[in-house]
Amino acid sequence: MLTRPDKVKLHTLLGNYANVTALKDGRVKSDLIEFDFPDYPVANRGFKPLVREHKFDVGELAIVTFLQAKAYGAPYSLLPCTVVGRGQLHTVGYNSERGTMKPSDLNGRKFGVRSYTQTTGIWVRGILADDYGVDWGKVQIITMEDPHVAQYKDPAFVTRAPESKQLPQMLIDGEVDAALLGDKFPDPPFKTLVPDAEAANKAWAEKNGGVPINHMVVVRDSIVQSRPDVVQEIFRVFREARQADKASQGALDPYRFGVEANRKALEKIIDYSVKQQMIPRKFTVDELFNDVTRKLGA
Repeated sequence: MLTRPDKVKLHTLLGNYANVTALKDGRVKSDLIEFDFPDYPVANRGFKPLVREHKFDVGELAIVTFLQAKAYGAPYSLLPCTVVGRGQLHTVGYNSERGTMKPSDLNGRKFGVRSYTQTTGIWVRGILADDYGVDWGKVQIITMEDPHVAQYKDPAFVTRAPESKQLPQMLIDGEVDAALLGDKFPDPPFKTLVPDAEAANKAWAEKNGGVPINHMVVVRDSIVQSRPDVVQEIFRVFREARQADKASQGALDPYRFGVEANRKALEKIIDYSVKQQMIPRKFTVDELFNDVTRKLGA
């Protein structure tokens, strides 16, 4: 393959995941585009520069952050390309040294989360409300950070913890009763609020048409408008990198490509986002995409 002299260089925010490794290490190549990957130890630290400063040409972005950015007119288009997706229920823990808890025990208690707008938190709150009897109107939500999108303000019922606080220690000290802790719990006494959470994640995905979406790919609007061929090539190389990953790619593959493959998960997260006051109105899935991106993977 001959390399074109006019390759388009794209400043790109992308974490280090197995499903994109072949793209980042050069095994998946393009004669049309070249990616410039700045060093972000954790990709979500690039979300604020992306939505506030419009720093990147292409990037992964949490889906709820995209929905909020779209509501406020950020100049990015969504590609139907999921780069981070997972079950969510294993991320919520409680301190077993203070007694056992089940999800409905949260009612009347305190729940800690990094940010009220964190996509995993929106998924968790929606699922716990739908399936586990949690009434979030009766739970005090305590956060550690402000939203990625500057124009969005947390609802009045959300409380910010002092800057000196850390969620795991707050859980140990009893300052919160449960918290969103992430994929790996930092302390042995912490137990998942939902028993056998991994089995519960699988059952939820089977029932609801797919694994929840965390991060999808966005691209600058000006590139979509001026170079649809570049957008098509971005989609192609992300999909080829996923295909190079030998992990399971069956019915519950979290890394789905195309609007229809992602439709049910997008409908669910839009619904949860409206109910949790993340966005001012309910988008349809189709209006998240445009004439260029809607056709990708079709």
